[in-house]
Amino acid sequence: MDAEHTSREQPLRTAGGRPVRRWPVVVVSVFVAFLAGLNISAVIIAVPLIDEVFALTDGDQQWLVSGYFLTFGLALVPAGRYGDVRGRRNIFVAGASLFVVSSVVAGLAPSGAVLIIARLFQGLAVGLATPQVFGLIQRLFAPADRGLPFGVVAAGVSLARLVGPVFGGVLITVSGAEHGWRWVFLLNVPIGLGIAVAGWWLFPVAEHRQRPKLDYVAMLLLVAGLTLLWLIQGEGMPLPVRMLLLLAGLAALAGFAAWERRYARRGEPLFNLNLFGVRSFALGLFVAVFYFAGYDALYYLLSEYLQDGLGHDELVAGIALTPLALGTVVGSVAAGAKAGRIGRPLVAAGLLLATVGIAALAIVDVFLPGPDSPHAATLPLLLAGLGGGLAAAGVGGGMVIAPNQTLTLSEVPRAEAGSAGGMLQTGQRFGGGFGVAVVGAALLESVQGTGNWTLAFRLPLLIIISFLFIGLVAMVIEIRHLRRHRSSAS
Repeated sequence: MDAEHTSREQPLRTAGGRPVRRWPVVVVSVFVAFLAGLNISAVIIAVPLIDEVFALTDGDQQWLVSGYFLTFGLALVPAGRYGDVRGRRNIFVAGASLFVVSSVVAGLAPSGAVLIIARLFQGLAVGLATPQVFGLIQRLFAPADRGLPFGVVAAGVSLARLVGPVFGGVLITVSGAEHGWRWVFLLNVPIGLGIAVAGWWLFPVAEHRQRPKLDYVAMLLLVAGLTLLWLIQGEGMPLPVRMLLLLAGLAALAGFAAWERRYARRGEPLFNLNLFGVRSFALGLFVAVFYFAGYDALYYLLSEYLQDGLGHDELVAGIALTPLALGTVVGSVAAGAKAGRIGRPLVAAGLLLATVGIAALAIVDVFLPGPDSPHAATLPLLLAGLGGGLAAAGVGGGMVIAPNQTLTLSEVPRAEAGSAGGMLQTGQRFGGGFGVAVVGAALLESVQGTGNWTLAFRLPLLIIISFLFIGLVAMVIEIRHLRRHRSSAS
Protein backbone atom coordinates (compact mmCIF):
# COMPACT_ATOMS: atom_id res chain seq x y z
CA MET A 1 0.00 0.00 0.00
CA ASP A 2 2.94 2.36 0.58
CA ALA A 3 4.29 2.26 -2.94
CA GLU A 4 2.48 2.01 -6.17
CA HIS A 5 2.57 -1.40 -7.84
CA THR A 6 1.21 -2.15 -11.24
CA SER A 7 1.71 -5.00 -13.60
CA ARG A 8 4.12 -2.93 -15.66
CA GLU A 9 5.91 -0.79 -13.06
CA GLN A 10 8.29 -1.55 -10.25
CA PRO A 11 7.88 0.49 -7.05
CA LEU A 12 9.97 3.62 -6.75
CA ARG A 13 12.87 3.29 -4.30
CA THR A 14 14.74 5.66 -2.04
CA ALA A 15 18.52 6.04 -1.94
CA GLY A 16 18.61 3.33 0.75
CA GLY A 17 16.82 0.86 -1.53
CA ARG A 18 13.51 0.98 0.36
CA PRO A 19 10.20 1.30 -1.51
CA VAL A 20 8.93 4.87 -1.46
CA ARG A 21 6.08 5.25 1.00
CA ARG A 22 3.22 7.34 -0.27
CA TRP A 23 1.96 9.16 2.79
CA PRO A 24 5.35 10.27 4.16
CA VAL A 25 5.85 11.92 0.76
CA VAL A 26 2.47 13.63 1.19
CA VAL A 27 3.55 14.86 4.64
CA VAL A 28 6.68 16.44 3.13
CA SER A 29 4.45 17.95 0.44
CA VAL A 30 2.25 19.51 3.13
CA PHE A 31 5.27 21.17 4.73
CA VAL A 32 6.39 22.53 1.34
CA ALA A 33 2.91 23.92 0.72
CA PHE A 34 2.82 25.35 4.24
CA LEU A 35 6.15 27.12 3.78
CA ALA A 36 5.12 28.50 0.38
CA GLY A 37 1.86 29.88 1.79
CA LEU A 38 3.48 31.21 4.96
CA ASN A 39 5.81 33.37 2.90
CA ILE A 40 2.83 35.05 1.32
CA SER A 41 0.49 35.61 4.26
CA ALA A 42 3.05 36.45 6.95
CA VAL A 43 5.03 38.76 4.68
CA ILE A 44 1.92 40.67 3.58
CA ILE A 45 1.24 41.38 7.26
CA ALA A 46 4.83 42.61 7.70
CA VAL A 47 4.95 44.90 4.64
CA PRO A 48 3.79 48.09 6.44
CA LEU A 49 6.59 47.75 9.02
CA ILE A 50 9.20 46.89 6.40
CA ASP A 51 8.08 50.06 4.65
CA GLU A 52 8.73 52.07 7.80
CA VAL A 53 12.27 50.67 8.13
CA PHE A 54 13.37 50.94 4.49
CA ALA A 55 11.01 53.68 3.20
CA LEU A 56 9.84 51.54 0.30
CA THR A 57 8.15 53.09 -2.69
CA ASP A 58 4.80 51.73 -3.88
CA GLY A 59 6.70 49.92 -6.63
CA ASP A 60 9.10 48.39 -4.08
CA GLN A 61 6.16 47.06 -2.08
CA GLN A 62 4.72 45.46 -5.21
CA TRP A 63 8.07 43.81 -5.95
CA LEU A 64 8.29 42.57 -2.36
CA VAL A 65 4.94 40.79 -2.63
CA SER A 66 4.37 40.11 -6.32
CA GLY A 67 8.04 39.47 -7.17
CA TYR A 68 7.83 36.30 -5.08
CA PHE A 69 4.89 35.20 -7.24
CA LEU A 70 6.84 36.04 -10.39
CA THR A 71 9.92 33.91 -9.77
CA PHE A 72 7.80 31.18 -8.19
CA GLY A 73 5.73 31.00 -11.35
CA LEU A 74 8.68 31.26 -13.74
CA ALA A 75 10.43 28.25 -12.21
CA LEU A 76 7.50 25.85 -12.15
CA VAL A 77 7.32 24.55 -15.73
CA PRO A 78 11.10 24.17 -16.26
CA ALA A 79 11.50 22.58 -12.83
CA GLY A 80 8.58 20.24 -13.46
CA ARG A 81 10.02 19.15 -16.79
CA TYR A 82 13.47 18.68 -15.26
CA GLY A 83 11.93 16.42 -12.62
CA ASP A 84 10.06 14.44 -15.29
CA VAL A 85 13.21 13.58 -17.23
CA ARG A 86 15.98 13.53 -14.61
CA GLY A 87 14.32 12.63 -11.34
CA ARG A 88 12.79 14.72 -8.59
CA ARG A 89 14.94 14.24 -5.48
CA ASN A 90 18.00 16.30 -6.37
CA ILE A 91 16.14 19.32 -7.69
CA PHE A 92 13.77 19.20 -4.70
CA VAL A 93 16.67 19.27 -2.25
CA ALA A 94 18.36 22.04 -4.26
CA GLY A 95 15.19 24.11 -4.08
CA ALA A 96 14.80 23.57 -0.32
CA SER A 97 18.46 24.48 0.26
CA LEU A 98 18.18 27.65 -1.82
CA PHE A 99 15.13 28.61 0.19
CA VAL A 100 17.09 28.32 3.44
CA VAL A 101 19.91 30.52 2.13
CA SER A 102 17.58 33.16 0.69
CA SER A 103 15.59 33.27 3.96
CA VAL A 104 18.78 34.00 5.90
CA VAL A 105 19.65 36.80 3.47
CA ALA A 106 16.12 38.23 3.72
CA GLY A 107 16.16 38.14 7.51
CA LEU A 108 19.52 39.92 7.69
CA ALA A 109 18.89 42.30 4.76
CA PRO A 110 20.55 45.71 5.27
CA SER A 111 18.39 47.44 2.64
CA GLY A 112 15.14 47.16 0.77
CA ALA A 113 16.95 46.23 -2.44
CA VAL A 114 18.70 43.25 -0.81
CA LEU A 115 15.41 42.15 0.74
CA ILE A 116 13.61 42.27 -2.61
CA ILE A 117 16.38 40.25 -4.29
CA ALA A 118 16.22 37.67 -1.50
CA ARG A 119 12.45 37.46 -1.98
CA LEU A 120 12.94 36.77 -5.68
CA PHE A 121 15.24 33.88 -4.81
CA GLN A 122 12.74 32.60 -2.24
CA GLY A 123 10.13 32.41 -4.96
CA LEU A 124 12.58 30.66 -7.29
CA ALA A 125 13.43 28.11 -4.60
CA VAL A 126 9.80 27.23 -3.88
CA GLY A 127 9.17 27.07 -7.63
CA LEU A 128 11.92 24.45 -7.96
CA ALA A 129 10.55 22.26 -5.16
CA THR A 130 6.79 22.46 -5.67
CA PRO A 131 6.43 20.59 -9.02
CA GLN A 132 8.41 17.68 -7.62
CA VAL A 133 5.91 16.95 -4.86
CA PHE A 134 2.92 17.26 -7.18
CA GLY A 135 4.64 15.04 -9.74
CA LEU A 136 5.26 12.39 -7.09
CA ILE A 137 1.64 12.44 -5.96
CA GLN A 138 0.67 11.89 -9.59
CA ARG A 139 3.11 8.97 -9.75
CA LEU A 140 2.23 7.33 -6.45
CA PHE A 141 -1.58 7.63 -6.49
CA ALA A 142 -4.12 6.44 -9.04
CA PRO A 143 -6.31 9.21 -10.54
CA ALA A 144 -9.34 8.27 -8.44
CA ASP A 145 -7.25 8.40 -5.24
CA ARG A 146 -5.50 11.74 -5.74
CA GLY A 147 -8.25 13.97 -4.37
CA LEU A 148 -7.43 13.31 -0.70
CA PRO A 149 -3.65 13.90 -0.93
CA PHE A 150 -4.21 17.00 -3.04
CA GLY A 151 -6.77 18.15 -0.48
CA VAL A 152 -4.36 17.61 2.40
CA VAL A 153 -1.64 19.54 0.57
CA ALA A 154 -4.08 22.36 -0.19
CA ALA A 155 -4.96 22.38 3.50
CA GLY A 156 -1.26 22.95 4.20
CA VAL A 157 -1.36 26.16 2.16
CA SER A 158 -4.57 27.19 3.89
CA LEU A 159 -3.10 26.40 7.30
CA ALA A 160 -0.24 28.74 6.45
CA ARG A 161 -2.81 31.38 5.55
CA LEU A 162 -4.45 30.74 8.92
CA VAL A 163 -1.25 30.73 10.95
CA GLY A 164 0.70 33.27 8.88
CA PRO A 165 -1.10 36.50 9.77
CA VAL A 166 -1.28 35.61 13.48
CA PHE A 167 2.27 34.22 13.38
CA GLY A 168 3.58 37.38 11.74
CA GLY A 169 1.55 39.62 14.01
CA VAL A 170 2.74 37.88 17.20
CA LEU A 171 6.39 37.89 16.07
CA ILE A 172 6.24 41.59 15.29
CA THR A 173 4.43 42.38 18.54
CA VAL A 174 6.86 40.36 20.69
CA SER A 175 10.10 41.27 18.89
CA GLY A 176 9.26 44.90 18.24
CA ALA A 177 8.32 46.81 15.13
CA GLU A 178 11.90 47.51 14.05
CA HIS A 179 13.21 43.92 13.97
CA GLY A 180 10.15 41.70 14.39
CA TRP A 181 9.64 41.40 10.64
CA ARG A 182 13.13 39.87 10.31
CA TRP A 183 12.04 36.83 12.31
CA VAL A 184 9.27 36.24 9.80
CA PHE A 185 12.05 35.24 7.40
CA LEU A 186 14.59 33.72 9.81
CA LEU A 187 12.14 31.20 11.27
CA ASN A 188 11.86 29.70 7.77
CA VAL A 189 15.37 28.31 8.21
CA PRO A 190 14.73 25.31 10.52
CA ILE A 191 11.60 24.34 8.57
CA GLY A 192 13.48 24.53 5.28
CA LEU A 193 16.38 22.44 6.61
CA GLY A 194 13.96 19.77 7.83
CA ILE A 195 12.26 19.66 4.43
CA ALA A 196 15.59 19.29 2.61
CA VAL A 197 16.68 16.38 4.81
CA ALA A 198 13.29 14.65 4.55
CA GLY A 199 13.31 14.99 0.78
CA TRP A 200 16.80 13.48 0.54
CA TRP A 201 15.80 10.39 2.55
CA LEU A 202 12.18 9.86 1.47
CA PHE A 203 12.07 10.82 -2.20
CA PRO A 204 12.95 8.28 -4.90
CA VAL A 205 16.28 8.21 -6.67
CA ALA A 206 16.15 9.04 -10.37
CA GLU A 207 14.79 6.24 -12.54
CA HIS A 208 16.43 7.70 -15.66
CA ARG A 209 20.05 6.81 -16.32
CA GLN A 210 20.27 8.80 -19.55
CA ARG A 211 20.49 12.59 -19.53
CA PRO A 212 17.93 13.87 -22.06
CA LYS A 213 18.49 17.25 -23.61
CA LEU A 214 16.42 20.00 -22.05
CA ASP A 215 14.76 22.67 -24.17
CA TYR A 216 16.64 25.77 -23.03
CA VAL A 217 15.36 27.99 -25.85
CA ALA A 218 11.79 27.31 -24.74
CA MET A 219 12.76 28.12 -21.15
CA LEU A 220 14.12 31.51 -22.20
CA LEU A 221 11.07 32.34 -24.32
CA LEU A 222 8.63 31.34 -21.56
CA VAL A 223 10.52 33.28 -18.89
CA ALA A 224 10.77 36.33 -21.15
CA GLY A 225 7.07 36.27 -22.04
CA LEU A 226 5.79 35.88 -18.48
CA THR A 227 8.22 38.47 -17.13
CA LEU A 228 7.25 41.07 -19.74
CA LEU A 229 3.55 40.55 -19.03
CA TRP A 230 4.18 40.77 -15.30
CA LEU A 231 6.05 44.08 -15.70
CA ILE A 232 2.89 45.65 -17.16
CA GLN A 233 1.51 45.70 -13.62
CA GLY A 234 4.05 48.32 -12.48
CA GLU A 235 2.62 51.54 -11.11
CA GLY A 236 3.10 54.88 -12.83
CA MET A 237 4.03 53.35 -16.17
CA PRO A 238 3.00 55.33 -19.29
CA LEU A 239 0.41 53.67 -21.50
CA PRO A 240 2.73 53.40 -24.56
CA VAL A 241 5.29 51.53 -22.46
CA ARG A 242 2.60 49.17 -21.17
CA MET A 243 1.45 48.48 -24.72
CA LEU A 244 5.01 47.82 -25.83
CA LEU A 245 5.55 45.37 -22.97
CA LEU A 246 2.23 43.69 -23.76
CA LEU A 247 3.13 43.20 -27.41
CA ALA A 248 6.63 42.00 -26.57
CA GLY A 249 5.31 39.56 -23.97
CA LEU A 250 2.68 38.13 -26.30
CA ALA A 251 5.28 37.84 -29.06
CA ALA A 252 7.60 35.92 -26.74
CA LEU A 253 4.81 33.52 -25.74
CA ALA A 254 3.82 33.07 -29.39
CA GLY A 255 7.46 32.31 -30.11
CA PHE A 256 7.44 29.80 -27.24
CA ALA A 257 4.42 28.01 -28.72
CA ALA A 258 5.89 27.97 -32.24
CA TRP A 259 9.25 26.73 -31.00
CA GLU A 260 7.67 23.97 -28.92
CA ARG A 261 5.64 22.67 -31.87
CA ARG A 262 8.79 22.56 -33.97
CA TYR A 263 10.96 21.11 -31.22
CA ALA A 264 8.45 18.34 -30.48
CA ARG A 265 9.20 16.80 -33.90
CA ARG A 266 12.79 16.03 -32.91
CA GLY A 267 12.96 16.00 -29.12
CA GLU A 268 11.18 16.30 -25.79
CA PRO A 269 9.62 19.78 -25.50
CA LEU A 270 9.63 21.76 -22.28
CA PHE A 271 5.83 21.55 -22.26
CA ASN A 272 3.63 19.37 -24.43
CA LEU A 273 1.25 21.84 -26.08
CA ASN A 274 -1.11 18.98 -26.93
CA LEU A 275 -2.19 19.09 -23.29
CA PHE A 276 -4.09 22.29 -24.08
CA GLY A 277 -6.22 20.10 -26.34
CA VAL A 278 -7.22 18.03 -23.30
CA ARG A 279 -10.45 19.74 -22.28
CA SER A 280 -10.17 18.91 -18.58
CA PHE A 281 -6.65 20.34 -18.38
CA ALA A 282 -7.42 23.54 -20.30
CA LEU A 283 -10.59 24.23 -18.30
CA GLY A 284 -8.93 23.52 -14.96
CA LEU A 285 -6.05 25.83 -15.78
CA PHE A 286 -8.45 28.62 -16.77
CA VAL A 287 -10.45 28.26 -13.55
CA ALA A 288 -7.28 28.14 -11.45
CA VAL A 289 -5.96 31.41 -12.89
CA PHE A 290 -9.11 33.36 -12.06
CA TYR A 291 -9.75 31.68 -8.73
CA PHE A 292 -6.27 32.44 -7.39
CA ALA A 293 -6.41 35.96 -8.81
CA GLY A 294 -9.34 36.58 -6.50
CA TYR A 295 -8.25 34.48 -3.54
CA ASP A 296 -4.73 35.90 -3.14
CA ALA A 297 -5.95 39.44 -3.79
CA LEU A 298 -8.56 39.09 -1.04
CA TYR A 299 -5.88 38.45 1.58
CA TYR A 300 -3.90 41.43 0.35
CA LEU A 301 -6.92 43.74 0.28
CA LEU A 302 -8.15 42.86 3.77
CA SER A 303 -4.67 43.20 5.26
CA GLU A 304 -4.17 46.64 3.71
CA TYR A 305 -7.67 47.78 4.69
CA LEU A 306 -7.37 46.74 8.31
CA GLN A 307 -3.87 48.12 8.84
CA ASP A 308 -3.44 51.16 6.60
CA GLY A 309 -7.11 52.04 6.25
CA LEU A 310 -8.49 51.43 9.73
CA GLY A 311 -5.25 51.84 11.66
CA HIS A 312 -5.13 48.52 13.48
CA ASP A 313 -2.06 46.47 14.25
CA GLU A 314 -0.86 43.26 12.59
CA LEU A 315 -2.35 40.98 15.24
CA VAL A 316 -5.88 42.34 14.70
CA ALA A 317 -5.42 41.94 10.95
CA GLY A 318 -4.34 38.34 11.46
CA ILE A 319 -7.35 37.56 13.64
CA ALA A 320 -9.70 39.12 11.09
CA LEU A 321 -8.36 36.80 8.37
CA THR A 322 -8.62 33.64 10.50
CA PRO A 323 -12.15 32.59 9.41
CA LEU A 324 -11.13 32.71 5.75
CA ALA A 325 -8.10 30.47 6.24
CA LEU A 326 -9.81 28.10 8.67
CA GLY A 327 -12.71 27.65 6.30
CA THR A 328 -10.29 26.82 3.48
CA VAL A 329 -8.59 24.14 5.59
CA VAL A 330 -11.93 22.49 6.30
CA GLY A 331 -13.16 22.81 2.73
CA SER A 332 -9.94 21.46 1.20
CA VAL A 333 -9.81 18.25 3.21
CA ALA A 334 -13.56 17.55 3.02
CA ALA A 335 -13.83 18.28 -0.71
CA GLY A 336 -10.58 16.50 -1.56
CA ALA A 337 -11.95 13.22 -0.26
CA LYS A 338 -15.06 13.56 -2.46
CA ALA A 339 -13.43 15.02 -5.59
CA GLY A 340 -13.34 11.75 -7.50
CA ARG A 341 -17.01 10.98 -6.84
CA ILE A 342 -18.69 14.39 -7.28
CA GLY A 343 -16.29 16.07 -9.72
CA ARG A 344 -17.00 19.42 -11.38
CA PRO A 345 -20.29 20.23 -9.61
CA LEU A 346 -18.25 20.33 -6.40
CA VAL A 347 -15.93 22.96 -7.92
CA ALA A 348 -18.88 25.00 -9.19
CA ALA A 349 -20.55 24.88 -5.77
CA GLY A 350 -17.31 26.04 -4.16
CA LEU A 351 -16.95 28.97 -6.56
CA LEU A 352 -20.55 29.98 -5.94
CA LEU A 353 -20.17 29.79 -2.16
CA ALA A 354 -16.91 31.78 -2.26
CA THR A 355 -18.49 34.44 -4.48
CA VAL A 356 -21.49 34.78 -2.18
CA GLY A 357 -19.24 34.99 0.88
CA ILE A 358 -17.14 37.79 -0.59
CA ALA A 359 -20.25 39.58 -1.84
CA ALA A 360 -21.52 39.52 1.75
CA LEU A 361 -18.46 41.53 2.75
CA ALA A 362 -19.32 44.12 0.11
CA ILE A 363 -22.88 44.36 1.45
CA VAL A 364 -21.72 44.65 5.06
CA ASP A 365 -19.18 47.29 4.06
CA VAL A 366 -22.02 49.62 3.09
CA PHE A 367 -22.90 49.87 6.79
CA LEU A 368 -19.36 50.28 8.11
CA PRO A 369 -18.36 53.62 9.65
CA GLY A 370 -15.69 55.62 7.86
CA PRO A 371 -12.04 55.97 8.80
CA ASP A 372 -12.81 58.60 11.45
CA SER A 373 -13.92 55.77 13.74
CA PRO A 374 -11.61 52.89 12.87
CA HIS A 375 -12.14 50.85 16.03
CA ALA A 376 -15.90 50.77 15.47
CA ALA A 377 -15.37 49.75 11.86
CA THR A 378 -13.17 46.78 12.70
CA LEU A 379 -15.69 44.94 14.85
CA PRO A 380 -18.46 44.69 12.20
CA LEU A 381 -15.91 43.55 9.62
CA LEU A 382 -14.54 40.91 11.97
CA LEU A 383 -18.03 39.74 12.93
CA ALA A 384 -19.01 39.57 9.25
CA GLY A 385 -16.10 37.24 8.66
CA LEU A 386 -16.77 35.08 11.71
CA GLY A 387 -20.51 35.07 11.11
CA GLY A 388 -20.44 34.01 7.50
CA GLY A 389 -18.67 36.13 4.90
CA LEU A 390 -15.04 35.10 5.27
CA ALA A 391 -15.88 31.64 6.59
CA ALA A 392 -18.14 30.94 3.60
CA ALA A 393 -15.51 32.27 1.20
CA GLY A 394 -12.93 30.02 2.85
CA VAL A 395 -15.00 26.84 2.74
CA GLY A 396 -15.97 27.60 -0.85
CA GLY A 397 -12.35 28.18 -1.78
CA GLY A 398 -11.34 24.87 -0.23
CA MET A 399 -14.02 23.16 -2.31
CA VAL A 400 -12.33 24.57 -5.42
CA ILE A 401 -8.62 23.97 -4.85
CA ALA A 402 -8.22 20.20 -4.38
CA PRO A 403 -11.04 19.01 -6.70
CA ASN A 404 -9.91 21.35 -9.47
CA GLN A 405 -6.32 20.15 -9.10
CA THR A 406 -7.47 16.53 -9.26
CA LEU A 407 -9.74 17.03 -12.27
CA THR A 408 -7.23 19.18 -14.17
CA LEU A 409 -4.51 16.52 -13.99
CA SER A 410 -6.78 13.47 -14.22
CA GLU A 411 -6.18 12.88 -17.95
CA VAL A 412 -2.51 13.94 -18.05
CA PRO A 413 -0.04 11.12 -18.87
CA ARG A 414 2.36 10.33 -16.04
CA ALA A 415 5.33 11.15 -18.26
CA GLU A 416 4.01 14.73 -18.38
CA ALA A 417 3.01 14.93 -14.70
CA GLY A 418 5.73 17.33 -13.59
CA SER A 419 5.49 19.78 -16.47
CA ALA A 420 1.67 19.70 -16.47
CA GLY A 421 1.57 20.21 -12.72
CA GLY A 422 4.13 22.98 -13.14
CA MET A 423 1.98 24.70 -15.76
CA LEU A 424 -1.05 24.47 -13.47
CA GLN A 425 0.94 25.93 -10.58
CA THR A 426 2.28 28.61 -12.93
CA GLY A 427 -1.29 29.58 -13.76
CA GLN A 428 -2.12 29.74 -10.06
CA ARG A 429 0.92 31.85 -9.19
CA PHE A 430 0.56 34.11 -12.21
CA GLY A 431 -3.13 34.54 -11.40
CA GLY A 432 -2.30 35.33 -7.78
CA GLY A 433 0.36 37.87 -8.69
CA PHE A 434 -1.87 39.43 -11.32
CA GLY A 435 -4.78 39.65 -8.90
CA VAL A 436 -2.70 41.26 -6.15
CA ALA A 437 -1.26 43.77 -8.62
CA VAL A 438 -4.62 44.70 -10.17
CA VAL A 439 -6.43 44.95 -6.85
CA GLY A 440 -3.50 46.83 -5.30
CA ALA A 441 -3.54 49.37 -8.13
CA ALA A 442 -7.32 49.73 -7.89
CA LEU A 443 -7.10 50.24 -4.13
CA LEU A 444 -4.41 52.91 -4.50
CA GLU A 445 -6.40 54.75 -7.18
CA SER A 446 -9.58 54.56 -5.09
CA VAL A 447 -7.90 55.84 -1.94
CA GLN A 448 -6.30 58.72 -3.81
CA GLY A 449 -9.55 59.51 -5.61
CA THR A 450 -11.96 59.35 -2.67
CA GLY A 451 -9.74 60.00 0.33
CA ASN A 452 -11.94 57.50 2.15
CA TRP A 453 -10.76 53.94 2.83
CA THR A 454 -14.26 52.62 3.43
CA LEU A 455 -15.39 53.78 -0.01
CA ALA A 456 -12.10 52.73 -1.61
CA PHE A 457 -12.52 49.18 -0.24
CA ARG A 458 -15.53 48.45 -2.43
CA LEU A 459 -14.11 48.69 -5.97
CA PRO A 460 -11.24 46.20 -5.34
CA LEU A 461 -13.74 43.86 -3.67
CA LEU A 462 -15.96 43.96 -6.77
CA ILE A 463 -12.92 43.15 -8.93
CA ILE A 464 -12.24 40.09 -6.76
CA ILE A 465 -15.86 38.98 -7.09
CA SER A 466 -15.63 39.32 -10.87
CA PHE A 467 -12.54 37.07 -10.97
CA LEU A 468 -14.39 34.29 -9.15
CA PHE A 469 -17.54 34.79 -11.20
CA ILE A 470 -15.59 34.26 -14.44
CA GLY A 471 -14.33 30.92 -13.12
CA LEU A 472 -17.85 29.97 -12.02
CA VAL A 473 -19.34 30.71 -15.45
CA ALA A 474 -16.64 28.62 -17.17
CA MET A 475 -17.29 25.66 -14.86
CA VAL A 476 -21.08 25.85 -15.29
CA ILE A 477 -20.67 25.90 -19.08
CA GLU A 478 -18.48 22.79 -18.87
CA ILE A 479 -20.97 20.95 -16.65
CA ARG A 480 -23.78 21.70 -19.11
CA HIS A 481 -21.57 20.53 -21.99
CA LEU A 482 -20.81 17.23 -20.26
CA ARG A 483 -24.48 16.64 -19.47
CA ARG A 484 -25.50 17.25 -23.10
CA HIS A 485 -22.72 14.92 -24.25
CA ARG A 486 -23.89 12.16 -21.90
CA SER A 487 -27.50 12.65 -22.98
CA SER A 488 -26.61 12.37 -26.67
CA ALA A 489 -24.42 9.33 -26.00
CA SER A 490 -27.24 7.53 -24.20
